[in-house]
Amino acid sequence: MRLKKEIFFKAYKPLLKEDILKRLFGTDGVRGEAGTFLTAVLAMKIAMAAGIYFKSRSNTNKILIGKDTRRSGYMIENAIVSGLTAIGYDVVQIGPMPTPAIAFITENMRCDAGIMISASHNSYEDNGIKFFDGNGNKLSHSAEKEIESIYIDDEKLHNAQTKAKEIGKAKRIDDVIGRYIVQLKNSFPRDISLKNMRIVLDTANGAGYIVGPTVLEELGADVITLHNKPDGFNINEACGALHTKKLQAKVIKYRADLGIALDGDADRLVVVDEKGEIIDGDHLLGALGSYMNDIGTLKGGGIVTTVMSNQGLDDFMNEKNLKLFRSNVGDKNVLEIMKKENINFGGEQSGHVIISDFAKTGDGLVSALQVLALLIKTKTKASKALRPFKLYPQKLVNVDVKNKKPLGDINKLDAKLKELDEKNIRHLIRYSGTENKLRVLLECKDEKKMNLHMNDMINFFQKALNE
Repeated sequence: MRLKKEIFFKAYKPLLKEDILKRLFGTDGVRGEAGTFLTAVLAMKIAMAAGIYFKSRSNTNKILIGKDTRRSGYMIENAIVSGLTAIGYDVVQIGPMPTPAIAFITENMRCDAGIMISASHNSYEDNGIKFFDGNGNKLSHSAEKEIESIYIDDEKLHNAQTKAKEIGKAKRIDDVIGRYIVQLKNSFPRDISLKNMRIVLDTANGAGYIVGPTVLEELGADVITLHNKPDGFNINEACGALHTKKLQAKVIKYRADLGIALDGDADRLVVVDEKGEIIDGDHLLGALGSYMNDIGTLKGGGIVTTVMSNQGLDDFMNEKNLKLFRSNVGDKNVLEIMKKENINFGGEQSGHVIISDFAKTGDGLVSALQVLALLIKTKTKASKALRPFKLYPQKLVNVDVKNKKPLGDINKLDAKLKELDEKNIRHLIRYSGTENKLRVLLECKDEKKMNLHMNDMINFFQKALNE
């Protein structure tokens, strides 16, 4: 028997090549194309490795699993259950639920850890695995590295397997959605309701397709729901936070007060005002942060955002005598600085907004409810209330690349960046942590100058990284 187990692991040795291991954990968990990079075998082994890590910190011997609406979620979920039960863990499966719900319910049900199966805003071909500790927090980089080291240790994986009565069990629970709905409603002020508010909600055929409309309707809103019929393949397809044209048109058609777009796992949002125009993510952060400060709920005297945010947000925070801290990209990096500075509000330009009084990760629905509270309390239209300052011209372009060559090794890049600095063009250039893309962001008061240099930079990178 021992020989067979060892042969099983060795048969899949190609998955352990150094280039694959380097990208096992990206900026937000393990993510890749389902069935190629993210196979059932990889999912089972990473679950075993994570289970071994959590076992040494176990209190209840239970791990929670949720997922979004991708077809591949079935394959990955079953593989994860196999890996966890094989090493003696009991598993609680709750089906399609938003990522922030997994963080909340993991802590609420006293589980040792939570696992969310989702590739967020990516199309259905991709999938991912996100981990939360028993307190509902995303794992630190050091914890991820420890899990990776266990993942490549065949002997440790083999020795951790249990037998007979020690093998874990799994059960599915279908009624936990109520816990999350109560949590969402508790984040909304009790002295107001959404009565007389008409909202168009795009759930992206994703994990928020049930809970989103439910909570808004229970709070009294007139809700028009778009893209809430997932079929396993239509998640994020021409809908949701990345594709808002239909939402914008419906807001105008139904004369709605607000449009709300979630992404596939509902941890981010994009807001559309009553005129059908998108609210920039930095405008949203500035408006919410300022509002929280005005009503006395902002803690720490400032907000946290990332290096991607616009300089205009810095200027606005200064006008309000508030501090602005910047982190690396990723909502868990934002949260790390929030904790360090004792701040309860932060987020990303992309729509991940963290209000730590109510959630420990980006939560599209919590954030949407705070936006609605702002509009009701201030009696102001979204087009005015959610654009409190002027943005500097800024442009972000994603460049498809064949290989992620270290930026320091790209010939003549230093000279290009020096030229941008000399012309007062702020720049941020980084690889995506989840896709084969290079993200190039430029910002400058002179939009024409910025666009000229953006075209030059795109041509430069296309030649340097796709030869």
